[in-house]
Amino acid sequence: MIFSNYLEVSKTLKPSQQIRMMIIGANGQLGTDLVDHFKTQYDLICLTENDIDVSDIQSVTRALDTHQPSIIINTAAFHKVDVCEKQPVRSFEVNSLGVKYLAQCSQKIHAKLVHISTDYVFDGKKQSPYIEDDHPHPLNIYGLTKLAGEYLLSNEMENYLILRVSGIYGRHRCIGKGGNFINSMMRQVRAGNEIRVVSDEILTPTSTVEICRQLDVMLKHHLKGLYHVTNEGHCSWYEFAQKIFDILGMHVVVKPVPVSFFPTSVRRPTYSVLENHKLKALKLNIMKNWDIALEAFVSSVDVEEL
Repeated sequence: MIFSNYLEVSKTLKPSQQIRMMIIGANGQLGTDLVDHFKTQYDLICLTENDIDVSDIQSVTRALDTHQPSIIINTAAFHKVDVCEKQPVRSFEVNSLGVKYLAQCSQKIHAKLVHISTDYVFDGKKQSPYIEDDHPHPLNIYGLTKLAGEYLLSNEMENYLILRVSGIYGRHRCIGKGGNFINSMMRQVRAGNEIRVVSDEILTPTSTVEICRQLDVMLKHHLKGLYHVTNEGHCSWYEFAQKIFDILGMHVVVKPVPVSFFPTSVRRPTYSVLENHKLKALKLNIMKNWDIALEAFVSSVDVEEL
């Protein structure tokens, strides 16, 4: 679903319930699926970066005061890891101060704030799935500013949800990155390039559709606080690539390489698997295994869309 003007389209949505939900970053990879998932349940206000600048307190105040939502989902982020290192101030403005401003304004209008965070708040040294109570230790500016956003949010209000996610992919391409890992693999194949993928970074690929379904459950149960929300299991980026081509029935040679094959000054965790510990304790975890979710996603789209 592609909207040219989210504010106008949101006015045409006629949900069965008149609880007002605001989705910030509604034209992004996760935001697009959130709109699709919640459009029949809520009175949606769909905002893009053209409609709200989370790093500007006046912009945030104006948007929230005007629309008076009961639930706000913030997917806005400055998330190109390499660029964050070069622009730490901007990264802090969006990923940290922006969340603080949203929290302050949400508190004033008595709205629930849902914020999307990241597995990059951890350094990967644990080498076993991280639970919500594990001590974070980011390795880069992106992770640091996202963690600061979590702290600033929890310090401002109580009625919030923080969802830490990992390796997300969806039908709509990530705006800031020009696509997700699946899109990147398909571009390489179409260009006739040799496919080399890192085999010593471990994560959990997570479907945006699955995140939307899980969030729906969490909202219906009025959950608050910090939760890990990823698909189950884990794999390397190399195994992720192999599985993509296997599902598509494509005979593509994928060569495993170490992280050092792609020199970079940005440190990333070599292990960033999250355990949905709190959801499982509440018996509310509905996230599928990563490979099952990936197969469902790939089978739902035209190959030309990837």
